[in-house]
Amino acid sequence: METYSIHMRIGELSKRTGVPVPTIKYYLREGLLPSGELTSHNQAQYGEEHLRRLKLIRALTEAGKLSVAAAREVLTAVDRPADGLHAVLGVAQQAVTPQVTPVDTAEWARAERQVDELVARHGWQVTAENPARSALAQLVVTLRELEQDDLLELLDDYAAAAGRLATAELAAIARREGVAGKVEGAVVGTVLGDALIAGLRRLAQEDASHRIFEAR
Repeated sequence: METYSIHMRIGELSKRTGVPVPTIKYYLREGLLPSGELTSHNQAQYGEEHLRRLKLIRALTEAGKLSVAAAREVLTAVDRPADGLHAVLGVAQQAVTPQVTPVDTAEWARAERQVDELVARHGWQVTAENPARSALAQLVVTLRELEQDDLLELLDDYAAAAGRLATAELAAIARREGVAGKVEGAVVGTVLGDALIAGLRRLAQEDASHRIFEAR
């Protein structure tokens, strides 16, 4: 990451971002934040790019709830825009998706078939290694164990809504100027998008509950 407009010491960087100095030093040690420009053996100055990077780190670790290790992997991908947006998106998805180990049972095999059929019906080009496959299969198994079959019947509705949203989201990112902005958008949209969708869904649920249950 190139640094420019260098004019801040670490104390000012902390003041402008709200990130405590010890936390900034921790991010520096862990390689999440690039070093500043040394002005003496124990002093460094930082620039606007450090401000932006700190905001991104906070978004990933605080709002996005990523571990430091996962955030490091995502930021490493951000720093390699030449790998392509699709590759960066894959790294971000790996970071935010729970790693689920398939179970050798008939119920699991049935759930995996249901997920595969869903993907095929919607014409999605999805790799077999995408961790969301196993995460979704686990949810299908859980819903079936709880006898929530009527909710499972809504999978195609969920998928259709997700497909429209993903297309709109990535199309908006593609319209951005510059590779760096597109890469950052792909990462932020992936990591924070789940929380954004969940928040909107809660609001919509309250509205629907009022119309469906309270109006009766």
